[in-house]
Amino acid sequence: MIARPLSRWPARGWPQWLLGTLLACCAAFAFAQAGDADLAAPPALAPASAAAPVAGPPSTDASAPAPRIGVATMQPGEVFFERFGHDAIVVVDPRSGQATSYNFGFFDPSEPDFVSRFAAGDMMYYLVALPLQDDLAQYRDAGRGVDIQWLDMEPAQARALQQALAWRARPENARYRYDYYTANCATMVRDALDRALGGTLHAQLSGRSRGNTYRSESVRLASPAPWMWLGFDLGLGPFADKPLSRWEEAFVPMRLAESLGEVRNSAGRPLVQSRQQVLPQRLAPEPQEQARHWWPWLLAGLLVAVGVVALARRPRWLAALALPFWLLCALGGGVLLYLWGFSDHRAAWANRNLLLLDPLCLLLVGGAIAQLRGRPPGRWFGLVLWLVVALAGAALLIHWLSMLQPQFNLQWIALLLPVHAALAWTFTRRRLQR
Repeated sequence: MIARPLSRWPARGWPQWLLGTLLACCAAFAFAQAGDADLAAPPALAPASAAAPVAGPPSTDASAPAPRIGVATMQPGEVFFERFGHDAIVVVDPRSGQATSYNFGFFDPSEPDFVSRFAAGDMMYYLVALPLQDDLAQYRDAGRGVDIQWLDMEPAQARALQQALAWRARPENARYRYDYYTANCATMVRDALDRALGGTLHAQLSGRSRGNTYRSESVRLASPAPWMWLGFDLGLGPFADKPLSRWEEAFVPMRLAESLGEVRNSAGRPLVQSRQQVLPQRLAPEPQEQARHWWPWLLAGLLVAVGVVALARRPRWLAALALPFWLLCALGGGVLLYLWGFSDHRAAWANRNLLLLDPLCLLLVGGAIAQLRGRPPGRWFGLVLWLVVALAGAALLIHWLSMLQPQFNLQWIALLLPVHAALAWTFTRRRLQR
């Protein structure tokens, strides 16, 4: 049983915000930081007060009128945990006209070890049934748009979905293990619909792809917040660079809505019967896809490298530049190491950016401090400098050789490898000239 009322944050955002915040530390400190649908008018939604109850138990009578099923898609907001949008299944009871929102975006912060499990990627979320108008209140206040796609389902399918959701929303059945890419609010909606439709969604979406990846979608949707997209880009490993099928791509609520508009039901008709705008979008629309190039990052890395070499005759200035860079590379590498070795954030495992944000840079901090004090660094200093460069170079080699499981991090290699190399060359050259 739940000891306290559940707190609700859109399931796309809260764990992703933690991951983005955690991973953005390295970026923040190191670098300053659908198919067309029939638009016929749907039946009006029954009004509900703030205290309105949800619809009663679904009827098991096969001759009873079937419920109306819809998918509500909430557009992105401006706060970090709203960037990825949200969705829910709407069930309109044919007897009362009451619209119930089945929302997979609840969690309970009073659970034991909530914070530690949260950081480790072991989150439990809940399905909660609530009146649709109650669910819409926060989106109305925030200016976020909400559309409902009303689905053309067979009566038996609609009843089965209504019964399955009502059973799943019971407190003893409501929990599920959350994953921000494979088990979130959108994928739970997708899977519930697919089961009710007898596998129609999976059959029509799993064999198609637009080439999007978990990384490209995360960076695109987080792009209005630089600290957030930098955190995702640095923190995601090769798992995030696999081309997604349309089925997998539906982890984004807006992508699921697009795909539903292209699916046919079991009778061969469009699954989406009509689309209703419930709330207008008063905020900026979701970011569009943009090509990503690595050469501007290389140019920036070379410019910094030239600046490092230019400071060769000013050792204390050079050390003052290198000290925060090495310290924050080490801290960023520590975050990546934790996510890989000590958490269940699978999307961050085997992250090759660990070769660029190298924890070994922590060993260089003492040498930089010694240089600032006018003393020569220890004998090991030059060895560690070139070891860091070698590992950063290994990131480039692995990028070239990784045909089966690539990681899209060439831009970070282009930025950081020249800086590591310039620091190593400048510091060791000064020592050789003494």
